[in-house]
Amino acid sequence: MPFLSVTAMEEEHNNQKQVPISLENLHLQDQSQRQKEYQNTITKSIPNLKEVEEIIGYNFKDQSLLRQAFTDGSFQEKCSSSSSSSYERLEYIGDSVLNLLIAKQDYFSYPDLLPGKLTRLRAANVDTEKLARVAVKLNLHRYLRHNKPLLDGQIREFMDAIKDYPLHSSGLIDAPKVLADIVESTIGAIYVDSNSSMDITWKVVKSLLEPIITPATLQTHPVTKFYELCQKHAFEVRLVDLWKETGAIDVFVDSEFVATGIYSSKKLIALNRAANNAYNEIVRKLSAVDNNDDQ
Repeated sequence: MPFLSVTAMEEEHNNQKQVPISLENLHLQDQSQRQKEYQNTITKSIPNLKEVEEIIGYNFKDQSLLRQAFTDGSFQEKCSSSSSSSYERLEYIGDSVLNLLIAKQDYFSYPDLLPGKLTRLRAANVDTEKLARVAVKLNLHRYLRHNKPLLDGQIREFMDAIKDYPLHSSGLIDAPKVLADIVESTIGAIYVDSNSSMDITWKVVKSLLEPIITPATLQTHPVTKFYELCQKHAFEVRLVDLWKETGAIDVFVDSEFVATGIYSSKKLIALNRAANNAYNEIVRKLSAVDNNDDQ
């Protein structure tokens, strides 16, 4: 056994001594660390409000409204602070204001348009896809504070999908609702900040929504279009719902398989795609018959 001097033994003994740490100290250290992480998150996540103001063409008197308009509930839950209130209340008022503004604009712009067509026109200009397009067109999603790991991928997928539909897909693609939410919350923030001025809010909204869908560019919903075509030709339609098993809906016309629509995330989109594909296939077949008759 190696020989240790008295001094060396004392040093080794002292090194082996451990300073007791109370649970209270550990708790305080953990709290301090979490507070630092929280402050870092807040600092890194605060959007550049001046850039947002330049994009939307409106300068806020109350900057906190704009910050709130770009704070998702998931971020609020993570930070648990009154300074990070989510956009939900602003979205609520923005949705109502937007619907009234579009209804007023359409009513006076198209005095001969029937109520049913006015309703469809308003819906096309305020639905989730239309507003989501506004958000990505202006890159507003870049300023959103959130804690949703999958959201960025969903936004990229949506941006790729809309390339095939320059104005609107009429229910064929899935738009992330949060994109529409931040447009509505921004409208709500402008309305509140402008002392409830509908005129000021409309001036901004009109610019944001360009190109606004008009009666000339309003598309017929794919399901409506499909059934109207089948009714015109007295075709019998049968849908086979396989959505829970495969994410698909099959369409049979006069007992013959015509088309299928697939989208596992939302049944409604699968149905819209099935109707759209079936419509296109029937039109193709009818056109082929007409061409044969002409020969």
